[in-house]
Amino acid sequence: MNTQTRATFFAFLAAALYAVNSPLSKLLLDHVPATMMAAFLYLGAGLGLFLLGLGRRLAGRQEREQPLTRRELPYTVGMVLLDIAAPICLMLGLTMTTAANASLLNNFEIVATSVIALAVFREAISRRLWLAIALVTLSSIILSFEDVSSLSFSWGSLLVLAACVCWGFENNCTRMLSLKNPLEIVVIKGFGSGLGALCIALALGETLPAVGAILGALLLGFVAYGLSIYFYIYAQRDLGAAKTSTYYAVAPFIGAGLSLLIFRELPSVSYLAALVIMIAGTYFASSDGKEG
Repeated sequence: MNTQTRATFFAFLAAALYAVNSPLSKLLLDHVPATMMAAFLYLGAGLGLFLLGLGRRLAGRQEREQPLTRRELPYTVGMVLLDIAAPICLMLGLTMTTAANASLLNNFEIVATSVIALAVFREAISRRLWLAIALVTLSSIILSFEDVSSLSFSWGSLLVLAACVCWGFENNCTRMLSLKNPLEIVVIKGFGSGLGALCIALALGETLPAVGAILGALLLGFVAYGLSIYFYIYAQRDLGAAKTSTYYAVAPFIGAGLSLLIFRELPSVSYLAALVIMIAGTYFASSDGKEG
């Protein structure tokens, strides 16, 4: 397996692991307050990867990855702060919109990541990827209206889009760290962002849920955030931030499918129209590099 093929496999694996986030978080939000849910998701990621690293050390496996240094501190701090804001926006958005809607809207992260990669970090954007960005944006606009005829915005959808913008910046910060130890990055990201969100949740007066709900959120965080981010970082090394985010676009479709199965939500006409446009955008994004 060559480098590009391996990186692409890691990107798709990261997407599949993240796909369970929206539908399962929607279920857990019946038992866990939104901000606290965001905290436990990242704490689960940090704790899970910390235990995984501890197990590797106890097994005598030599660490070959480069550790983070003071030089990467600005990107590390930015990554943590953005990872506090993004999941809080997503969890709040999930309380106001359907899980299927939120899953599809997560594809706006492609747009945010790619535009920021171009404008701030000077990554090249092909014509095919620009077309994908336009289609995903159009689909996101359709999904952001509760009633297209009355042009009534869905605040839940707007909060999901805000989460995507935060993750777009965060993806580019993480890209600047991707040559360093992915395990260390996820542990710092998990504990830093998780503890930050937990402090905000307690300051807002949210109370701790039942132990079972906490364990469920931690486990979901380990899979959907911890392992997903771990493989995402490996993919970014060879694909870059913009390209990796386009492969990651498969996640919302898996998540939307799971949401429709779990919640028996009948899709609206506007949802189906947005789905078709989003599929077209994802096709052009995932085939980027074949031309242009």
